[in-house]
Amino acid sequence: MALDQSFVGRSYPPTEPYEVGREKIREFAEAVGDPNPAYLDPAAARALGHADVIAPPTFVFAITFKAAGQVIQDPQLGLDYSRVVHGDQKFAYKRPVRAGDRLSVTSTIEGVKSLAGNDIVDVRGEVHDAAGEHVVTAWTKLVSRAAQEA
Repeated sequence: MALDQSFVGRSYPPTEPYEVGREKIREFAEAVGDPNPAYLDPAAARALGHADVIAPPTFVFAITFKAAGQVIQDPQLGLDYSRVVHGDQKFAYKRPVRAGDRLSVTSTIEGVKSLAGNDIVDVRGEVHDAAGEHVVTAWTKLVSRAAQEA
């Protein structure tokens, strides 16, 4: 069943703040195989003009995808999460994510469409720090695969 187009533009409340820690950044950088010293060493980050270590660009996916859970779990939207796959992701940064940031995400549905029986939902996540400064915008494409005919 096609999703309701009237959900385009719907925003969800901001998430509780997520505190970005040095150790989380280090673990993420190691997991993705990125040895950039700015991710691992505060002195190296300061030499580049940062107050502390910064996070790799895709680090913010973890908090924006979790925030998109508000969209996924909205019973009025009716998205079948058991059939959802991650379709695409992109980011537009105002500044790097830094250790010590307390980040909140506001999710908005930017698009709803059906294609070949698949439901596709585009979600924009606006990430702000504790001072309300815009840090990054993340776009996530969720695809709920069509049920297979028996």
